[in-house]
Amino acid sequence: MKKKTALVLAGGAARGAYEVGVVDYVLREVAKDVGGLSFDILCGTSVGALNACALAAFADQGAIAMPKLVDVWTQLDVSKLVALDLRGFLGMNKGWLAKKNPVPAREGGLIDPTGLEKLIADAIPFDRILPNLKAGYVDALTVSTTHVATGNTVVFVQRGDGKIPRWSRDPTIEPRPAHITAEHALASAAVPILFRAVKIDGEYHCDGGLRQNVPLSPARRLGADAVLVVNPRRIDDARLSEKSAAAEEAFPSPFFLLGKTLNALLLDRIDTDLARLESINRILEAGTRVYGNSFCQSLNQALGYKPGSGLRPMRATLVRASEDIGKMAAEYVHSAHFTHVKGMLGRLMRGIADSDSSNEADLLSYLLFDGAFAGQLIELGRADAKARHSALVKFFSE
Repeated sequence: MKKKTALVLAGGAARGAYEVGVVDYVLREVAKDVGGLSFDILCGTSVGALNACALAAFADQGAIAMPKLVDVWTQLDVSKLVALDLRGFLGMNKGWLAKKNPVPAREGGLIDPTGLEKLIADAIPFDRILPNLKAGYVDALTVSTTHVATGNTVVFVQRGDGKIPRWSRDPTIEPRPAHITAEHALASAAVPILFRAVKIDGEYHCDGGLRQNVPLSPARRLGADAVLVVNPRRIDDARLSEKSAAAEEAFPSPFFLLGKTLNALLLDRIDTDLARLESINRILEAGTRVYGNSFCQSLNQALGYKPGSGLRPMRATLVRASEDIGKMAAEYVHSAHFTHVKGMLGRLMRGIADSDSSNEADLLSYLLFDGAFAGQLIELGRADAKARHSALVKFFSE
């Protein structure tokens, strides 16, 4: 039986350009050393869902389609895509203060998403996803959202036959078969505070990253034997005691705090998940060595799993941003590349960067849907994937 490989893409709004750089390098360069490769399962959350949908829509073209995705990102113009939504801001305030009346559907975010909605509708041919699934270019596509009313994760699953496999017993995760459209992708990318929730089948959904920023579980449930995880978020290993005294004494600006709030809301536990996965793999491999090839089957039977489901080995590897994208964003808005952004938006974004003494403009990095900045993130993604070239070749060769 052919082994299935999954691509799991995390959230991060404008940081999603980084993911395109990693995937571009893998499909164009790593593939050369492994005799070609493709992804059978595509799982995305937030901006990762947008990228996953694009990859599914162009799956029949393979690596040839990557320049199209690169072009979409590098041609972005933040002055056309990011507009402050005063009505949405007032709507949020009304929703917080009102006792009965909910926030109207067209309100509830700081940013007017009209420009992004049009861009996504024009850039991603969602009607090509189903034919690609039926033709076998990709086996499954998942988009994760957060159901606003319950706070549970909804995993929308699209496969060629329209069915979904047996899923987790976790009551906080609900899988749903779906014909994935722009609304599903936009809902997954609706970062709280920044963008309004999106209505799907009469229910409001927002960013899936609140509960499942790195959708590793859907890949496993769909039968992946190996998973490549791409995360545009750098983890700082420095302890609090190692931070500079000046940074500690300077009271953070509201923009700094909002950026850190978004980081906390979209917190991923991928390192913990991968460590747990590695522990399970080691146990199953040790059991197989001691008790033979029937160990996994016997264990799952004893645990009450139906045939074909239960515990099984799944290899995973992670490519993560090596640079702090918040700092990159702060530097970018003061560069010559940003001079085309005039008026209130330009002043606001430069003000956000200037207000953070630590130069960690996390909020800015979520909003910088701008071509030249996206180009920098794409190059960072390519460089990080290149730095792991040998490890990736080994991973895809096993």
